[in-house]
Amino acid sequence: GIALCAANGGHISDYEGVDQSAKPQMPLIAINTTAGTASEMTRFCIITDEVRHVKMAIVDRNVTPLLSVNDPSLMAAMPKGLTAATGMDALTHAVEAYVSTAATPITDACALKAIELISANLRTAVAQGDNMTARENMAYAQFLAGMAFNNASLGYVHAMAHQLGGFYDLPHGVCNAILLPHVSSFNASVCPARFKDIAHAMGVETQQLDAEKGAAAAITAIRKLSADVGIPSGLVELGVKADDIPTLAANAMKDACGFTNPRPANQDEIEQIFHTAM
Repeated sequence: GIALCAANGGHISDYEGVDQSAKPQMPLIAINTTAGTASEMTRFCIITDEVRHVKMAIVDRNVTPLLSVNDPSLMAAMPKGLTAATGMDALTHAVEAYVSTAATPITDACALKAIELISANLRTAVAQGDNMTARENMAYAQFLAGMAFNNASLGYVHAMAHQLGGFYDLPHGVCNAILLPHVSSFNASVCPARFKDIAHAMGVETQQLDAEKGAAAAITAIRKLSADVGIPSGLVELGVKADDIPTLAANAMKDACGFTNPRPANQDEIEQIFHTAM
């Protein structure tokens, strides 16, 4: 954000949305210390607006770092909770990119490999923080997921999670993890075959399953992984209040991340997903 404003002037809120800047940001080298956000290599920049209590989504080609560094040894000291949250963030990136309306064969390949690596390594990375094989595979996974969503964008999980983070100052990855199975259930009716692919990437035997059962298996696998790494089961545990849901949903409808969700939703449907996730 600082690098973008230094080159373009104005206030960071001037750049909310998609490609609002005119000039490349100042040269930026990003050294990653988590295995989740992929902020070190994407065009996505998330800034908390403390006045409106929302997380602004700045999606701009000019915020991509000049150079990114991923060293799993820098991630080894992450506590279990942060390892779990950032890992589930990476999974959400991959899943949302794979079912995005802007997905391509290139982003599909990155997303599916990321899902495979996360499903196979996140539990170990959480339980054994010094396991460098798991840490390295998670570093590759989050980068691949970043390559996927940097080009295919995201969906309603992120659009909704940004509101929770901005409104309540909650950890982004945890919000994503809780919302992911609920938004996936909403989306599965329009792209069940895609979710069946996700189930297969997560190690589920899908050969005998039709698309609908494969999609259900994917959602079950997501819930299982989330539970195994200690993610809370619902938003109530994070202090989210039902009375705030209309405001959260209204803000989510404006978030740029939701534009490529495979199934369009109205305000009432977004509110219902929030309620279901409580």
